[in-house]
Amino acid sequence: VQLVESGGGLVQPGGPLRLSCAASGFSIRDYVGSWYRRDPGKELESVAQIGWSGDATTYADSVKGRFTISRDNTKNTMYLQMNSLRPEDTAVYYCMVKNGPTTYWGQGTRVTVSS
Repeated sequence: VQLVESGGGLVQPGGPLRLSCAASGFSIRDYVGSWYRRDPGKELESVAQIGWSGDATTYADSVKGRFTISRDNTKNTMYLQMNSLRPEDTAVYYCMVKNGPTTYWGQGTRVTVSS
């Protein structure tokens, strides 16, 4: 059972980046999906959440209108499209899926927004 994030890296302010979260060893179909982030010295922040079917999404105020969470259950993958990135978006981003008491986390992918 594994979640693997990818797509992080260095991007200039105002630029886009797309994160992926690929699941293996289980199906994410029945799981609510989320993206979190943590900058060193700061608390873990919930960024976005998506329902199992993909039709219900919520966002932190800090990313609303700039980030889009989505999922493709046929590919067992969740995504986070990040646009208009700001230096304050710099963090390690983690994906998480949850179904009742069962929760799986990815290992994280670093996003750095800097000129």
